[in-house]
Amino acid sequence: MTTTGIPFLKMNGLGNEFIVIDMRKDNFVLSAAVVRQLSDDDAGPGCDQFITLENSSTGADIFMRIRNADGGEVEACGNAARCVGRLRLKETGASSVTIETVAGVLTAKHGSGTDEITVDMGQPRFNWQDIPLAEEFRDTRGIELQIGPIDNPILHSPSVVNVGNPHAIFWVDKLTGFDLEKIGPMLENHPVFPDRANISLAVVSDRQNIKMKVWERGVGATRACGTAACAAAVCAIRKKMVERTVNVELPGGSLTIHWDEESNHIQMTGDTTVEFEGIIQLPSLFWEKVEPGVS
Repeated sequence: MTTTGIPFLKMNGLGNEFIVIDMRKDNFVLSAAVVRQLSDDDAGPGCDQFITLENSSTGADIFMRIRNADGGEVEACGNAARCVGRLRLKETGASSVTIETVAGVLTAKHGSGTDEITVDMGQPRFNWQDIPLAEEFRDTRGIELQIGPIDNPILHSPSVVNVGNPHAIFWVDKLTGFDLEKIGPMLENHPVFPDRANISLAVVSDRQNIKMKVWERGVGATRACGTAACAAAVCAIRKKMVERTVNVELPGGSLTIHWDEESNHIQMTGDTTVEFEGIIQLPSLFWEKVEPGVS
């Protein structure tokens, strides 16, 4: 059997880790089992999302396919979009690039910092059918969902939104004291979310700052989630808790989110990092770094 070496990049956005493979010239078929093995920190380079770059069929600069560490394909990943935007901006030398995803076309451009990228994440969707939810809720700023005793719930009344993927934001007074490893899977797979959901705990510190932790659908607890930051920001703005531009602090770092009132589009800005280049050998899945520290 012929051995094939596939180049890859290991990147991260605020600690949200990605394996990125360019398939625009050679389109390899990588099964869910292969993605799961390579995404595992013990068996492969390890990542939260496995990203393949493909040719766009809609005229965008590039198509970004996103698979979670469990091998399942998902619609959106904001931090991955910033990383892919960085690569394509460097490749083209353009001032902005378009990235096609299953959820739609995003636009990326350079931020004010050296490795800072801004992505237009499009418009949030708040209708219960668009999130989607399994039953009608007229006001998605806070739906009827709780964990714990009915008269003293641990968590309750999350805000819900779709920003390319479904999110539920539970507003709390502090981030400590919650077992996200236990409640995350339970809420992710709750019957009210037919497509499952990303689950976040969020604290509004003041009118310009939010702190949060995220249980990401198909991944688990992550150091950062760009769409979750967007979700928390727009939901907090809807509830009149923060201003239109807000800093969202996650365990891996901070993102600046601006929800433009005129266009209704969400702008997300934050740093990106290239950790190393490597080669994955098929079919053995043996992998190795080839140029550590490439930027």
